[in-house]
Amino acid sequence: MTDFLTYNILSVDKLADTVVRMAISAPDIVRNAHAGQFVVIIVDEKGERIPLTIADFDKGKGDLTVIFQEVGFSTIALGRKRPGELLYAVLGPLGKPTHTEKFGSVLCVGGGVGVAELWPVARALKNAGNRVSCIAGARTKSLIILENELKNICDDLSITTDDGSYGQKGFVTGVLSEKIRDGEYSYVYAIGPVPMMKKVAEITRPYKIKTVVSLNPLMVDATGMCGVCRCKVEGKTVFGCVDGPEFDAHKVDFDELSQRLSFFKDKESQINDPGVS
Repeated sequence: MTDFLTYNILSVDKLADTVVRMAISAPDIVRNAHAGQFVVIIVDEKGERIPLTIADFDKGKGDLTVIFQEVGFSTIALGRKRPGELLYAVLGPLGKPTHTEKFGSVLCVGGGVGVAELWPVARALKNAGNRVSCIAGARTKSLIILENELKNICDDLSITTDDGSYGQKGFVTGVLSEKIRDGEYSYVYAIGPVPMMKKVAEITRPYKIKTVVSLNPLMVDATGMCGVCRCKVEGKTVFGCVDGPEFDAHKVDFDELSQRLSFFKDKESQINDPGVS
């Protein structure tokens, strides 16, 4: 069966250890794509569905870029594909786009592979006339991605590593606390591991700064039918795939989200945004 083999891989390159950037020809998807949305990729006819954030897109060329970490069978299989090969299917764009307007001075915070989404969102916020500060973190220097791309977009960029091998030693939330304390910000956007996003919400809540997070619940069909990606926001059940992936950080039940992800502990610490397989 070859009816769906229409998505040609244009390029594949390694950004860091186990982190892959892939460009795909997908003009039908790119035509309606916006920052903050995602796609679902199926590598071959027997493959499972892999939800991945749209890291970049070129509406003129019809090219779509995704960035993912090779952490399981399906993402490893995707990472082994080479330019010129075809993907079985790509579905999208999915999810609601990032809401952008002129907030004033904004802070964008990304951890791990979540930095892949930080890039297009920061760019969209910059294009809306905001002053954009970015904080990007990783466990170690070899896992830092898109530093140059972020430098070209952000008015200032802070890099952190857990082990101090590059940039400032510590977590992105430490730098966030310093910036919030010393400056005035109207808006904070965060994407990364659940504990990180929860901490960001805790830091900004006392200052009453509007804070948005892009959640990373596990997904199956990614169209709102299966309910696997359900989360609690303001006490109500929502679906990450169709109601999100972005939500008001101060209304998200992070404890319940962490509990659901704990059923898949082998993936939780490296889960992509909004999800990997």
